[in-house]
Amino acid sequence: MYFKSLKMVNFRKFRTTENIIEFADAESYEKQKCDNQVDVNVASTVTLVVGKNNAGKTTIIQALDKLVNHNDKFGVKDFNMDYLKEMAMKYQEDNFEEIPSIDFEITIGLDKGKDDYVTNIVPFLTIGGVTATEVTISVKFELTEKETFINAVKAAFSKEKKKFNALYELSNVIEDKISLFKINYYNAKGKMVERFRLNQLIEFVPILVTNIESGNALSQAFNRIVKYRYENTFSSDKQQIENELDTINDKLTQNIDASHTKDINTSLDKIISGNSIQVNLCADITFKKLMENLIRYEYVEGDKYIPENQFGLGYSNLMMIIAQLIDYIEKYPESSFNSKVNLISIEEPETHMHPQMQELFIQYINDAINILLEAKDKHVNSQLVITTHSSHIVNSKIQTGGTFNNINYITERNGISAAVLLNDNVVSPNGDNAEENFKFIKKHIKFGVSDALFSDAVIFVEGITENTILPYYIAEDLDLKHRYITIVKIDGAHAFVYENMLKALGIPVAIITDLDIKRSDAEKNGFTPVNSLVGRETTNKTIEYFWGTKNIENITWPISSGNISIFFQDFYDSLYRTSFEEAFIAKNKENNIVNDVLKELKPRIYNQILGTPLDYNNNSSKAYEWQRKLSDTKSEFANLILYKLLVEDKDIPVLPQYLRDALEYIKNAIKGGR
Repeated sequence: MYFKSLKMVNFRKFRTTENIIEFADAESYEKQKCDNQVDVNVASTVTLVVGKNNAGKTTIIQALDKLVNHNDKFGVKDFNMDYLKEMAMKYQEDNFEEIPSIDFEITIGLDKGKDDYVTNIVPFLTIGGVTATEVTISVKFELTEKETFINAVKAAFSKEKKKFNALYELSNVIEDKISLFKINYYNAKGKMVERFRLNQLIEFVPILVTNIESGNALSQAFNRIVKYRYENTFSSDKQQIENELDTINDKLTQNIDASHTKDINTSLDKIISGNSIQVNLCADITFKKLMENLIRYEYVEGDKYIPENQFGLGYSNLMMIIAQLIDYIEKYPESSFNSKVNLISIEEPETHMHPQMQELFIQYINDAINILLEAKDKHVNSQLVITTHSSHIVNSKIQTGGTFNNINYITERNGISAAVLLNDNVVSPNGDNAEENFKFIKKHIKFGVSDALFSDAVIFVEGITENTILPYYIAEDLDLKHRYITIVKIDGAHAFVYENMLKALGIPVAIITDLDIKRSDAEKNGFTPVNSLVGRETTNKTIEYFWGTKNIENITWPISSGNISIFFQDFYDSLYRTSFEEAFIAKNKENNIVNDVLKELKPRIYNQILGTPLDYNNNSSKAYEWQRKLSDTKSEFANLILYKLLVEDKDIPVLPQYLRDALEYIKNAIKGGR
């Protein structure tokens, strides 16, 4: 058995749509070993829950914890506020057809050919019985006494108040009558299942990444494991140690008695005369005390031993996670792996970890689980769920596992949490060369694209110049500088392969690319500018893909496709520009910063193009020539422009219109909540 999906209705920020979280199958630990793989690959089966802060990642873990480990521990703050507001408006109109509830739907997958004990789910099996491939459990936090609740609401709403707030009054009634709510379970046919709790079927272990406040936190964690092993696995060894401790205590007590007890009691008798107060000093070394101070955890670096309180916080957190995994596998009985669904969650493990450690995190967990499985010879089918806002951990899963499967992207739409399942089918590109392009995505995504999962918007840029300069203009924009905008450098031949992934994310996307008008050799060699698009084609694959043809004679600016808009150079000074450099120089033909950079980079060509006396109009009419002449120094051009932008506070160059349009689109789309 394995946990297949969780649906949440009106729980906190989740409503009635985009509210399903899907989980990775757990069979792979056993299957991979049976397939004679050297190591288990956790990355391919781990479930990731990703997204920006406050999107709803923690809500998912807390839902599981409440449902499994804290039955009935729901309160008024667990209801979705928009949902309660809707209920309150109906109650004001004396419409009590619907009563507030929080609903969950849990789907348990059944593995064919495995020795799972299905006793706990028999009440939920409907037609198909043991041949079913999945079982649905409906969980409702609902009222047991509706009339009492309705009367309480009517009483609260009938009170005369100067400032009556229906939502506030309804929330107070729910809080006051929360004891009238309880958890009920139903099968797929809506029949209530009595005498059942989820913890009979599901084991949920949240591994907490806590702040390391004490200098011996690691020692304490591993001491608990050692103590448990002595008490449960090496009980005969423990008894032998306790016998030896008794002998040591006797000898120490005799020594203390002979050397100290008599003298102390004589002194007490003189101080407090007439009272027969005696002090009995004895040794008290117990197994528990010995275990608590037994292990000294040290970091070995070369031939030096470094105390644990000098560990970095990231390394300490990693070791605490591994310690909790060891503790879980040590203590969990073998039989339960077949009779229960086993979930382990790790929430935001990247805390205090540097990027390299985050990138390798899943590999570290891989190694730990492999060693534990080999050492304990256990059949472990636990499902691992990780919540994160680290693009490095996302990269780690995709790179190590070779798949997008089982990534739940949590976003927010108009204040409501939305869950989007990313998998290979969703992300895989369309059209020709789809398989090859998908391989490209899985390798290329680590170059900044995975940051899109945590961003307000994404901008794809064509080359190094835009990638260097554009962040300056974003930082200077009052609306955009406080937003998380991911900028990804990718040439025009490849930006379109991310279409499906970007549309699934639903965030605003601007692809800034080059018009790339196809020119003849004569036009290239003669630096001939383009003043008409009649009969013209583009060589830009992204424009061709979204426009639908190479022919750009009647092209429109920009090209839009859902949440994606493609921006490229347009008509300026009677010419069509075909690159950022060409458009930027033409737009700022008389700008001091631009001219200083051109003169510094290409002094001979600068004088040749502008002539004597200097004619700045030539920077526009011959901008295509500038583009060609700068082809080998684009990085230097971009860096010099950025340097002067940062050190000079006047005569700042203006962005070409298509770039200003792109930033305006991003700004408006973010404001509109797209």
